[in-house]
Amino acid sequence: MSFSHLGLNPLFSEALASADYAEPTPIQQKAIPAILRGEDVLGIAKTGSGKTAAYVLPILQQLEGTLVSPHREPTVLVLVPTRELADQVTQVLREFAPCLTSRLSCLAVYGGVSINAQMQALRRVDVLVATPGRLLDLIEKNAVRLSCIRTLVLDEADKLLNLGFEAEMNQIFLLLPIQRQNLLFSATLNKDVAKMQRLILKEPQILEMDSVGESIEQIHQWAYSVTEERKGPLLRFIIKSEQLERALVFVSSKKKADNLTSKLRKNDINAKAIHSKMGQQARRDTLEAFKQGRIRVLVATDLLARGIDIDTLTHVINYELPRSPKDYMHRIGRTGRAKALGEAISLVTDEEEPHFYVIQKKMGQRVPMKPSEAIDLSGY
Repeated sequence: MSFSHLGLNPLFSEALASADYAEPTPIQQKAIPAILRGEDVLGIAKTGSGKTAAYVLPILQQLEGTLVSPHREPTVLVLVPTRELADQVTQVLREFAPCLTSRLSCLAVYGGVSINAQMQALRRVDVLVATPGRLLDLIEKNAVRLSCIRTLVLDEADKLLNLGFEAEMNQIFLLLPIQRQNLLFSATLNKDVAKMQRLILKEPQILEMDSVGESIEQIHQWAYSVTEERKGPLLRFIIKSEQLERALVFVSSKKKADNLTSKLRKNDINAKAIHSKMGQQARRDTLEAFKQGRIRVLVATDLLARGIDIDTLTHVINYELPRSPKDYMHRIGRTGRAKALGEAISLVTDEEEPHFYVIQKKMGQRVPMKPSEAIDLSGY
């Protein structure tokens, strides 16, 4: 099936081809026609499934030809949990908006940067991408009104709720027009997401992709049993012996990310940490350097797992296991994207083995475990 069969404007064709969108993904095939029909949508699909384009393309098409005033207010609001996702969504919007004849503008607003600059930029915006807290700050300063919103999108709704944004979102909902289109996208359908969809969606099209199957289909998973003392040397052994050009390593805390990065660098491995204690520009620069291959190993925490979107990432390494099976899926889902093959390696101690068993059971797939005692780690 081609994008043209979904009812999209042919003006998008060249940009889709340039961005290597050969054919629509499953979520795009189902969501785009429903959104173009003006229906509410609940889309359950993993990060990397193409869900951003699944709502961006039809929303832009709906805005095409819309009459706007010189001092226009936003007509589309996209709520996201993190700054990284806000930037990603805005990047996709700006990639496809120039295809249309109307001059549409979009803006991402979030904390950690000057609110004054954002207030100035808000004077002429059609599509507003925002984190809930910063949006409420701007509303309190009378910098933006939501009375013209015709389409509301909650992207990564499960993470919005996990991070405690429910109260802020409820405040925002009260400021929106009653008549509007609502689109809710989530990697999982848990009880909190179900409650949210009942609150805001009206007779929605429920589009549930096979998220687990899609997430792990192209990913070769395996694990090493290892003692805590040998984890660091084993990680360095894997990176060097496998000659990994680019690897994403997950740890459980910001402190661990910094400590592990320091040890990698002392062993001549070009590594950098990325976590929420860093400034926004520093995080953005680090991620861009990793994407361009100027950083060999990126050490990250779970909070930023979904914000890392690199089609060519070949290896994810769990230096420490995540707390939940869902977080494990989000971690390894950073590789094996866009139908490419990927590898996910976990370093598991005896104490972690019962938890790793639970992760495998929830995932519905056994992960082979290799012993590491015989590996000579001297010099690593």
